[in-house]
Order: sequence, then C-alpha cells, then structure tokens
Amino acid sequence: MRISDLLAIDDLRLRLLTGDPAREFGTVHITDLPEPGRYLSGGELVLTGLMWWHAPEDSARFVAALAESGVAALGAGQAWLGHVPDDLVAACAHAGLPLVEVPVEVSFRTLAETVVPRLAGDMRDALGRHRRLVAAIAEGADLRELFELTAAELGVTGAVVSASGEVIVGAADDPVGLAKAYLTAPRLPVRVGGHTIFAVGRGHRAAGWVLACDGDLMDRADLGYELAACVGLERSRVEEGRRVERRLTEQLIVAALGEAGVAELDARLRTCGVDAAEPYAIVNVTAPRPGATRGPDPATLGGQAVEELLGRQVVAAAGADGAVAVVPLRACTPAELADRLRAGAAVLAALPGTRLCVGLSGALTGAAAVKGGVEEAGHARRLAETRGGGVVTSDEIYTHALLLATVPGDVRRSFAARLLSPLLDYDRRHQSELVRTLGIYLDCAGSWNACAEQLHVHVNTVRYRVRRIEELTGRDLSTMADRVDFFLALRDTAPPR
Repeated sequence: MRISDLLAIDDLRLRLLTGDPAREFGTVHITDLPEPGRYLSGGELVLTGLMWWHAPEDSARFVAALAESGVAALGAGQAWLGHVPDDLVAACAHAGLPLVEVPVEVSFRTLAETVVPRLAGDMRDALGRHRRLVAAIAEGADLRELFELTAAELGVTGAVVSASGEVIVGAADDPVGLAKAYLTAPRLPVRVGGHTIFAVGRGHRAAGWVLACDGDLMDRADLGYELAACVGLERSRVEEGRRVERRLTEQLIVAALGEAGVAELDARLRTCGVDAAEPYAIVNVTAPRPGATRGPDPATLGGQAVEELLGRQVVAAAGADGAVAVVPLRACTPAELADRLRAGAAVLAALPGTRLCVGLSGALTGAAAVKGGVEEAGHARRLAETRGGGVVTSDEIYTHALLLATVPGDVRRSFAARLLSPLLDYDRRHQSELVRTLGIYLDCAGSWNACAEQLHVHVNTVRYRVRRIEELTGRDLSTMADRVDFFLALRDTAPPR
C-alpha cells in the first residue's frame, strides 16, 4: 500500500509532513521503544505516540534505528506531546523517511484496523500475480510472453530497451533516446516525454536494461517496480546459462595462449559454437571508470557491455587483459561488425564517467588463429584506450601511426626536434628549403630525378641539398635506418611542403 493511498482515506485525516508519498509499506507496527530496531524487519509503517521523546537528540537516534531497519514510513501521534516536534521532521527529512502526522482523535487501533484489510487485499492481488508468473515460467514462457502477461496483469504498456538502444521486448518509437535518458538520469524512475523509465535490476547502467512504461507512473511507481522485477527475474534466469558459456570461452582463450595442440583448440572452438572452417573475429574490450572505487572492474563491465551491444548473441570472458569474445561472422563482415560496435559505443558515450574501449581483430578461420586474433584485438583495444575510448580495428594497428601513438608526446617532440633542428635553423638563416626537399625526397623513395621534377629544380641542386642535409645532421640518407628516422620525425612535426 502506498502512503498516498493512506492519505486519501478521508476519515483518518492524516497529513504528510515530509517524504515521498509514493513509498509503499506492507505492514503496520506500533511501538514507543526508544530504539525499536531489533523488532523490525523492513517495509513497515511504524506508528509511535512519541513517549520516547525527551530531547531533540532523541529524534535522530529513533529515526536512525528505523532507517537502518528499512522501515517504509513513520506515523507520529499527537496525543502525548500535542504536536510533532520539528527535530523529528528534520531527522526524517534527512533520512529520506516519510513522516505522517496522526491527529489526536485518531487512535492507532482505528488506523491499523482500517489499513490492514486493505493490505490483505493488496497481498492477495500480488500473490495471484505471483502464482500466474511462476506458472508461466514453469511452462517455459520466454521474456516476451512474461512481459506481455505481467504488463496485462498490471495494466501497463511499454518496452524494455538495452543501454545501447536496442529494443529487447515491447515497442518503442525512440529506443536510443530512452537509452540515453536512462544513462544520464541522476535518479530513477524519471519521466521522459510520454514515458516513465525504471531500471531493471541493480547492475551498472553501461550493461543495464531500462523499462520504459507508457504514460506518467510517477504516482504509481509500484506498478513499474513490479514489472521491472518480473523482467529482472527472467534476465537472471538467462544469465545463469550464460555463465557456463563464458567459462567455455575463457578455457578456449587460456588454451590458445598456452600453446595447446590444434586438436584440443578445434574441440574447444566447437564448444564455443564456431565450426573449424567458419570465419570469426575476436573482440577485446574494457570499460574503465577513472576514479571509481566500487562496482565491476573494467574487464567485467566491458564484457557485459559488449554482450549487450551484440544483442546477447555472444559471451565475453573477462580476464586480466580485458574481456574477450569470439564472434562468428555468419551474417556480417568485420567492417559491418565494427559499425555495429561503434553505433552502440556512441550511445554508451552518454554515460558520465565510463569509457568503452573496444579492439576488433580481422576475419579469422580455424582454431590455430585464435592466439593471433586475441593478441591483435588486444593491441587494437590498447590503442582505443590511448584515444580515450571507442572502437579500433586491426586495420588501424598495422601502420607507423600505431608506433607513434604508443610513444609519449614529449618523447616524439624531443626526437623530432633533435633530428630536424639543424635543418630548420639553416632554413631560417639562409631562406633555403632543406626540410621541404627532405620530405619530397623521401616521398619519392630517394629518386633524385623525381624529387627534382616536383621541386622544379635541376637534379644537381637536389644532390647538393641532400649532401648538405647529411652534413648538418650527421646522417646517411642512403641507409634505410636513417631514412626511417627522418620519415617519422617529419610525420610527427608535419612541416609545410
């Protein structure tokens, strides 16, 4: 029963002094003990005549005991003191505990006799719904059937949406908008457009589900909570089976990195649902939360999030170096898989304080390729972390840009300045073009004639400038090592051509 339902009983003439009128209570307990916590089990409406009150500090002690026991609300009678003390109101407000004023002419016995039959009716309704829900589960009903059954029982319509904006069950016009509202809401439930959204379960929002109920349920939040609990029950049941699948994936990765034989790896790959000749890709993911001290670690949260991004069609085994998922490429290419991951990661980027970092290998075939794919995806994910999050594919790591990205910026700048500063100083003093000539010479793979054509100078001029570059820097442009050094230094400083 909600506090608002209690306040609506005209004969009782109750008044809410502080707190949320949508709060529910399941039973009534009468006490005047100064510390009644040992006799409370949670969810009660506690009625007190205030006989324990002697000084303002008594209120804080009494309310603290109620809050610790999980009491739903407090009803304070006026018969003993003639009023409800302000310090009791302040203590309840601080604890977030609804406080109801009970007038002198209303006895606690009358209040309890009025409320208890109504609670019994609510309990009978809840038990009836519970029996029907259990029967549906026993008959093998899936999430869609359970959602439709429970929503019909409660008279609620809406949808369940993942944190990345995928409709899991029901119907929603703007699932991505609902997901972003869920990710950014300071508190839930909250009203968003024509919906009231609730969290399903207590997990981290990056891997969570949002229940979007049609209409305004802020004054009837118990209906949303009950429907969310039913959805969470089915999600927990499915999650139990996925734990076994994650263990199988973990065993495959450990075996591949441990140099297991091909026959063993083939068998383990098949247990993960991938045939020997079937193409697949490896995903490595973390979800760092800088400054966070509680909640899931980056690998576990990243694995949970990427499972949701891929529609719970794969599992991700969390390890010391990120969570790893083996993704069959039955209906998509690696590029299409990357696009899907990027779309979901873009939605999750709305969540403050969390960065999703995903690395994706290229297409692989056969169990022998698992080890290389894990290493490839891991390198890509680490590059994503240096970029502050996002999705990086294997195509992006096989380039000199990866080497530069992994070197601290001050080291790169120091290297380029040491190598090129003699040339830059010479150009400034003599209005020459040694740095420009060097860049074009390298682009032309060391061809004197091609470089001269691009610079519109005689080939002997190019020869002179190259010799001057070698004299000033002490390097030999006929060697590959020195050419590579100049190439990387020029790319990092990006001098004008």
